[in-house]
Amino acid sequence: MKRNDMPLQVTTQQLENELKRVKYKRRYRTVLKSTIYTLITVAAIAVLVATLWLPVLQIYGNSMTPTLQDGEILFSVKTSDFEPGDIIAFYYNNKILVKRVICGPADWVDIDEDGTVSVNEKELEEPYLVEKALGDTDITLPYQVPDGKVFVMGDHRSTSVDSRNTAVGCVAQEQIVGKIVFRVWPLNRFGTVSYTHLRAHET
Repeated sequence: MKRNDMPLQVTTQQLENELKRVKYKRRYRTVLKSTIYTLITVAAIAVLVATLWLPVLQIYGNSMTPTLQDGEILFSVKTSDFEPGDIIAFYYNNKILVKRVICGPADWVDIDEDGTVSVNEKELEEPYLVEKALGDTDITLPYQVPDGKVFVMGDHRSTSVDSRNTAVGCVAQEQIVGKIVFRVWPLNRFGTVSYTHLRAHET
């Protein structure tokens, strides 16, 4: 046998190194697969939570200024428990509107020419308003809220189209996406959305 035809000699060290390399590759693949599965699971859970419990919304327009500004990004919470003063998001004609709850089923709402709102003959204190306005109102006042619905208004009363207009009307429970609770953008306004639950005094 010629020298060049002699079988290669593999040392014990080379075998050990090759075994380590193969084991490392296997371990790397296992860790990579585990990481990918974990990321997919976390992403799926995040999407599920965002869809079912914490819908994320972006504000368009100025109907809720100064409380909420155009372009802000917010979290809402799915709930069926609303109080006057809460801010809710709801479906309307394949869009999502954001307005403030003024009163609930069977309540009587009235609005003066200057925009002062009364519920059940008691004038509301609305400290979040910059100015009052009768706005786009075509309902007959005083108006009784139907069963199973809430009466909503935007904080920018002169521009908001809301329950004062029959085009929007009162909001049914099945329309409601959730209650606005947290602002994530812009960063300088990051934090919970503060609420002023409405108080009334005798007119």
